[in-house]
Amino acid sequence: MTPSPARDDRTCWLDFETRPDDIVISPPAKCGTTWLQQICALLVFAPGELPAPLADVSPWLDTPLIPQEDVRARLAAQRHRRIIKAHLPLDALPVREGVTYIVGARHPLDAAVSLYHHMDNLARKRLKLPALRAWLVSWIDEQVADPAGQPESLQGVLSHLTQAWLRREEPPVVLVHYADLSADLEGQMRRLADKLGIRIPEGWWPELVRKSTFTSMREDADRLAPRVSFKDRAAFFRTGRSGAGRESLTEEEWARYHARAAALAPADLLTWLHR
Repeated sequence: MTPSPARDDRTCWLDFETRPDDIVISPPAKCGTTWLQQICALLVFAPGELPAPLADVSPWLDTPLIPQEDVRARLAAQRHRRIIKAHLPLDALPVREGVTYIVGARHPLDAAVSLYHHMDNLARKRLKLPALRAWLVSWIDEQVADPAGQPESLQGVLSHLTQAWLRREEPPVVLVHYADLSADLEGQMRRLADKLGIRIPEGWWPELVRKSTFTSMREDADRLAPRVSFKDRAAFFRTGRSGAGRESLTEEEWARYHARAAALAPADLLTWLHR
């Protein structure tokens, strides 16, 4: 069951004035957005501390939660290299010279499990969620008429990632797999630094990597978690692991997921996502 209607404002990007070195981070929900924001912010400000909470350092431009003029004013006032959060697919973003677009990807079932726990952690949420397995099965089976209007549905997630996959060889697009961040955080951080043209002295890497681990981010949740009312801010950084989706389903439900995914996305993308 899709948890919410469309929440991202595509129109705000049409007249937004980008800068040639802007970094736009735009994954589907629960595919490592905050993780990538933290990594990029640490690379930009290395070796120092972030000058403000992450939500201020890296504002969410297409959010409906904050007045658009406030977000734009904050971005216009920034004099450092800007790191702009989005949750829109590439076809909704203006591709402009010099701007780098980073899209995080994750096994869709693991992203869905993370979304379920995220919704359960929202302090303002009044909806009583069903058991995880029942919710996941509903999420797998749900048919939506407009994936762009239901970005957190299976169709919405795979449409978003398909766009990035088909453009992954284009210089401004950087595709990052959540599992690669988990398995080789330093290697992926070095890759991102290279893509962004940022040179980091060797002696700085251990501390930058340490600050990018889930353990460190959970300990600093008050400054790093999104500016949302949570029951437990540290729980936003729940586990950061993969495989929870598979563990929650029966063999028949697992097969149903794969059949649906195969009808919605290219086979080579799914091979990469599911590995």
